[in-house]
Amino acid sequence: MRTVASLPYEITEDDHVWIPMSDGIRLSARIWRPVASDTEPVPAILEYIPYRHRDLTSVRDSVHHPYLAGHGYACVRVDIRGSGESEGVLADEYLEREQLDAEEVLEWIAAQPWCTGRTGMMGISWGGFAALQTAARKPPGLAAIAISSFTDDRYADDIHYMGGCLLSDNVAEASTMFAYSTLPPDPALAGERWRDLWFERLENCSLWIGEWLGHQRRDDYWRHASVCENYSDIQVPVLASSGWADGYSNAVSRLLANLDVPRRGLIGPWSHKYPHLGQPGPAIGYLQELVRWWDHWLKDVENGVMDGPMLQTWMQDSVPPSTSYEDRPGRWVGEPSWPSPHVHPSEHRLARHRIARPGEEVPEERLSVSSPLSVGQFAGKWASYSAPPDLPYDQREEDGGSLVFDTDELTEPCEILGSPVVELEVSADKPVAMVAARLSDVAPDGRATRVTYGLLNLTHRDGHDDPEPVEPGKRYRVRIELNAVAQAFPAGHRIRLSLSSSYWPLAWPSPEPTMVTVHTGQSTLTLPVRPMAEADEVPARPFDEPEGTEPLPATQLEPGEQRWTVSRDLIDYRSALDIVKNEGKVRFDDIDLEVTRNVLERYSWVADDFCSPVAETSWSITFARGDWEARSETSTRVSCTPTEFVIDAQLDGYEGERRVFSRNWHRTVPRDHV
Repeated sequence: MRTVASLPYEITEDDHVWIPMSDGIRLSARIWRPVASDTEPVPAILEYIPYRHRDLTSVRDSVHHPYLAGHGYACVRVDIRGSGESEGVLADEYLEREQLDAEEVLEWIAAQPWCTGRTGMMGISWGGFAALQTAARKPPGLAAIAISSFTDDRYADDIHYMGGCLLSDNVAEASTMFAYSTLPPDPALAGERWRDLWFERLENCSLWIGEWLGHQRRDDYWRHASVCENYSDIQVPVLASSGWADGYSNAVSRLLANLDVPRRGLIGPWSHKYPHLGQPGPAIGYLQELVRWWDHWLKDVENGVMDGPMLQTWMQDSVPPSTSYEDRPGRWVGEPSWPSPHVHPSEHRLARHRIARPGEEVPEERLSVSSPLSVGQFAGKWASYSAPPDLPYDQREEDGGSLVFDTDELTEPCEILGSPVVELEVSADKPVAMVAARLSDVAPDGRATRVTYGLLNLTHRDGHDDPEPVEPGKRYRVRIELNAVAQAFPAGHRIRLSLSSSYWPLAWPSPEPTMVTVHTGQSTLTLPVRPMAEADEVPARPFDEPEGTEPLPATQLEPGEQRWTVSRDLIDYRSALDIVKNEGKVRFDDIDLEVTRNVLERYSWVADDFCSPVAETSWSITFARGDWEARSETSTRVSCTPTEFVIDAQLDGYEGERRVFSRNWHRTVPRDHV
């Protein structure tokens, strides 16, 4: 990334500003704005997240907020209630109070003498959610949003559930927020109140994983703040972006298809990263795109920001399987609208271990599979963060426990853009069963790179509101929509569809082994083919090189450690996936604060005992300055029986080496068709 030292506006920074809420709680903000805004007000841009502006996101924030401020904006980075330096307790995600706070923050910003009254919101992940959800509430003065790695559907397309299947990322993310919601404020700002504020968080901490497991079907809990419930609530322009390696790759195209406001979509090869920090590369000059976006919608500059394609995306070339890539080869392509007039469905019937040619008639046969629990150990993470390397590895070992269907060797290149769809005539021998569908690019040497995938809990075959048990042996027609993707398959390669009845540890398995039977002939794979002859009709606009301002100084005092280890003991048949995400010890030089972060995730199982899977996470985060030291340690363990999920959790607070707080949870949650 290119560092920019000279900007159009000289800026000033306030590293801690209180914003009062109507119930007496104060939220902490960091604000960058032009010096000239003292006399010449500017529009303002809000980023609203719970990840601590003073330390844990300070380096990242310092790259883009001063950059935007230097182009004539007041940038306001606010810690959500109960996080970082803000007062209160953070009890769950996307609560009504959180959204009311966002509206009050926007009102406060608009009333400041340095603000014109026109505001925008931006953010990635929680910040993207917050911007989209706040926009749906239509607060006065909010004129546009720019969001990355988000969803409009909290149940069906988030870290919690996929196709009605419980994702292991549900446990991982709940554990992340278990840790973040129990961290202390900085005594340098909070003064002697820091300990009281910390204990308020510790004593009122809620068990997020218990709440999320308590809602295993689509109910009002998930409908709240899911914008897909009423797209017409969004009445401001939207710039939406994500990456093909991210779990949030689908919502961009849904917004483009369903919103009735000015909108642009951008999807690169990236994991869960801002586009100017994108991994795998190439990263792009996203901050320059933001400046153009805000200039048009907040300053009325006629700069052509809405010219060109509605959707611009990275068409990925074929690559060998790997858990990480520095760059993904490919090219930018553009679409004038979405759904695109250049994408055509190509339906293929499934034959015996073969994907038939379009229009080819094939006989009906019964093909059955009962997958071992080991299918899924090379699946990677639902949402890739690129650290440690967490993309799917060679699928050949996974395919050994799956039904496999291959095309003939391709005689010419084939490109797809959108969501492949699998429709199956299927039956199962148990009342609760699942199907995982994976699409892979198979090279001439046999290596198989997963391109996309989808899951379906067969009890959710008719929707997620009211699941119904499977009648053993009964034949059903089901539809599995795979994650959207842009992928080029070269001539000489084959396209493979793999079907399995388990996919652990990415998704929690059924309560017992199941035999799933697929009836060929009427079962189909539909590919969203983008003919290359038409692709040239919509030229993609080139992007600038990534750039940003100089990041705040931080010194790595102790090295971190990143590991992703799959193990199997062939004596007692215990297997595990161990993920180590240790950041080491970092000193934030501007505030002389040392932070140590250590994270371990473990997903284990025994042989093919479908009630043996266990998900365990532990977090330890230490803050230290001089003779002050505070540490939060959290651990979560989720196991299961045929009828229940079992949650055990622990929270400990330390001052130095003295434990000053401890609390334990033990809870059981009935399995609800999962």
